[in-house]
Amino acid sequence: MKNVIRLLWIWAFLFPAFVSAQEPSIKVLCKSQVVVGEQFQVGFEMNAEGKDFKAPDFAGFSLVGGPFSSSSSSIQMVNGSVTRSVRNTYTYVLRAENEGSFKIGSASFSVKGTTVNSEPYEVKVVADDGTNIEEEQPVNKNNNDPRVSGKDLFLRVEPSKKSVCLGEPLVLTYKIYTRVPVSSLSVSRMPSYAGFWTKDISDDNGGALRQTTERMNGKDYTVAELQKVVIVPQKSGKLPIETMSVECVAQLQSQNNKRRSNDPFEAFFNDPFFNRNVVNVKKLLETATISIEVKPLPTTGQPSGFLGAVGSYNFNAAIDKTNLKTNEAFTLTLTVSGTGNIELLEMPTPVFPPDFEVYDPKITMDVKANAQGLSGTKKAEFLVIPRHAGDFTIPAIDFSFFNPASNAYSTQRSNAYEVHVDKGAAGEGGEGAVFSSNQEDIKYLGSDIRHIVTENGKLRPSKAAFFASPLYFILIIVLLSLFFVALIVTKKRAQYKENVTLVRNRQATKVAKGRLKNAYNYLKAKDQDRFYVEMSQALWGYISDKLGIERSVLSIDTVREALAGKGVPEDLTTQFTDTLNSCEFARFAPGDAGKKMEDLYQQGIDVITKAEKVLK
Repeated sequence: MKNVIRLLWIWAFLFPAFVSAQEPSIKVLCKSQVVVGEQFQVGFEMNAEGKDFKAPDFAGFSLVGGPFSSSSSSIQMVNGSVTRSVRNTYTYVLRAENEGSFKIGSASFSVKGTTVNSEPYEVKVVADDGTNIEEEQPVNKNNNDPRVSGKDLFLRVEPSKKSVCLGEPLVLTYKIYTRVPVSSLSVSRMPSYAGFWTKDISDDNGGALRQTTERMNGKDYTVAELQKVVIVPQKSGKLPIETMSVECVAQLQSQNNKRRSNDPFEAFFNDPFFNRNVVNVKKLLETATISIEVKPLPTTGQPSGFLGAVGSYNFNAAIDKTNLKTNEAFTLTLTVSGTGNIELLEMPTPVFPPDFEVYDPKITMDVKANAQGLSGTKKAEFLVIPRHAGDFTIPAIDFSFFNPASNAYSTQRSNAYEVHVDKGAAGEGGEGAVFSSNQEDIKYLGSDIRHIVTENGKLRPSKAAFFASPLYFILIIVLLSLFFVALIVTKKRAQYKENVTLVRNRQATKVAKGRLKNAYNYLKAKDQDRFYVEMSQALWGYISDKLGIERSVLSIDTVREALAGKGVPEDLTTQFTDTLNSCEFARFAPGDAGKKMEDLYQQGIDVITKAEKVLK
């Protein structure tokens, strides 16, 4: 054993003599072609340790940000030859302002007293005509670039149609596309829909965003649907849809993914689940402004009874009885079913004989939303009471609508109804009795005036008066006491509820336990997506409620500052933030998914338990 230790010391002493180094150089990492107005990155990668780095003059471009520096190193031993690799990178973000060819000058740095220069690099700036944009390449081969390209993370609105007619519904779907992990999504500005009637049909899904994968321009994106809205234009013309703004945090690993070695421990700890070096980049995303072309409805062939219904509909009418007596009610039901602006359409009004008393219709709707818009059923129930006997006719009812599919008006007609009314006998409506299951508020007609009782009634002696009796005063005292007790309890509860921070603080552990219980169920079911959603909600929700911080402003940095302000030990703060980062990246990490879920679950329980002891 002593000989082994002695050999290790000798090897460590002689190790620098065997290390070979590469010739110092600077490599320029940049796109060769960009479009006017595009932001792009320029990186200078040096393969040696040096100092006094000097950036070139970026003539012809605007400097947006930088420099952002990063460094990495690796050592490899092959057949007794040891090679040490060093990478120091400085990254700048530029914006192209004008067309033409521009040269990025030489960058330089000093290595052991020798100045090393990069070769000038030419960038061609072309007009944005949508056809000559090159595929974007990563500026920094390392994974720790703190800038996120607009092609890696963006917000998009997708209308189901861009040209509709007046009153025709369409669906707007707002999606976020990303190729990097994101967190802390919050909508900073909702779009306004001037000239439209709107209905939000987003799938709440328990507060979690449903994720899918889409391929666009040869790249795979993780896509989440933020909102889905049905809009119905109320005026014609070219109507703009304002932008939606979303704030989020893009989380980038700072581990060097380019470096590879044969060391199995290095591959293990390069797993993103264990890598804590995370760069948080705040991003403000906006949708493009789009316009919807709304065409007016044609006037040619428009029916006289058209009430603005647009879509594809079926119309029918039904009557519950046609033979009845005076003052007995019947119901006429009109039903419209189909797809279109069903919530906005106006139901037709039947024409009743003047001897019929008609109440305002009872309107009911069963409407569902889908990718095409709104569909369902709308009903109007008319309660009608004949006041005189005889034979009456309810004329046929017309319902007209415009069908965008056929670009034509259509009219559907119901049947006409013959109603026979007999004179009601005494006690069968002659005294004004009206019964109806459809109108609960109508029981008797003329109930405010009753006939004088003419029969001889029997009079009974009244019992002793309850007012001013001993029992009366006892009940008064008891009721007053209960009233004051209830008043005090109500005030105390109101004061407690007004202190929102205190309520959230006291309920933080209970809410977190509920989330962890749900996460455990998903762990047993091996449902990764729902497990990570519940774990994330448990951790972020606990720290938000416990510290009284709104979730919209929570980030790793604010968590660190808040825990430090509460006197939480540094090691516990680090453990808590590491667990939050693990929750964000575990779903994207390779390896045994079940083992990672189990480890993350135990980490979550451990860190919340420790935090609860400190933050009481």
